[in-house]
Amino acid sequence: MPSALFLGQTLKGRTALYTIGKQLQDCVWLATNDSQQKVIAKSVRHFRLQNERDVLLRFQRRTSAIRPLIEELEDPNSPPTLILKYLDDDVLNASNKQRLTHPEVVFVARKVLEALAVLHDEGFIHTDIKPSNVLVNYSQLDLRFRDVQLADFGSTVHVESVHAQRGDPIGTPIFRSPEAHLQMKWSTATDIWSFGATASFNLAAENLRTNINVDPDVPPDHDEYDVKILLKHHRCFGPFPESYEQIADQQRLAILTWVMQNSPPETLRPFHLTTTKEICQDDKEFLLRIMRLDPRDRPSARQLLEDQWFNQS
Repeated sequence: MPSALFLGQTLKGRTALYTIGKQLQDCVWLATNDSQQKVIAKSVRHFRLQNERDVLLRFQRRTSAIRPLIEELEDPNSPPTLILKYLDDDVLNASNKQRLTHPEVVFVARKVLEALAVLHDEGFIHTDIKPSNVLVNYSQLDLRFRDVQLADFGSTVHVESVHAQRGDPIGTPIFRSPEAHLQMKWSTATDIWSFGATASFNLAAENLRTNINVDPDVPPDHDEYDVKILLKHHRCFGPFPESYEQIADQQRLAILTWVMQNSPPETLRPFHLTTTKEICQDDKEFLLRIMRLDPRDRPSARQLLEDQWFNQS
């Protein structure tokens, strides 16, 4: 449902007045407060907005790595509106402008994991970890970013929710975990896969990034779209382990059998065989600890925060 906000509109909050200045997306607007500081206004009658409000109120005070809610506006004549902190950019745009340095990648990765650890501790799953949902403020120092915060909690759900238990479609396909593509039950481990795919986007050379982070050669609504991505998973991080027999039904096992049978040797691009020209050894080993096809084999966010990768000089 489109937002009812309009350019130049003034919104009254408990702490400030907000003037709408520019539409960024269908229901997302750039605004300024009384002090001419930029903020983001999200305005729409939709369950995702209420869900994001509830998640932020629950978790934002527990970590600085979550983009906070400033206040909620309640006007009977307008759709519900959230006023959120404004940040300069997102990691996708920042990396397109200038590839992230290794210290910048490490800094971003740590902050995303800090946010995920807080969510996962209580069994909540973000479901859409990707570079464009990681926001940054720029710095004048050698490290390009001053702040890193995870955003977009409209689809965040608990691991016991019906959505997670029945394997509802989630997230952005090229960052989506294998179990989510198979529409199996997913958990906090699905965020860990997406975190790894996001990290690989920032760490890998262009040709290796293409193997992992580029859409297949069919449109998203094509019957073979998910299978094509599973082929990429198998060819880069496979083979799918026999342990899938413990967590997948016969229909999904048949899909995985087809995937493996339709991957002749010349199509395989094993990540563990990539060269140091494509990705350094420490980065490769870090990603291999994350990108495990069986979700039960992936480390938790808190375990990853203790990983030796963060202690590199």
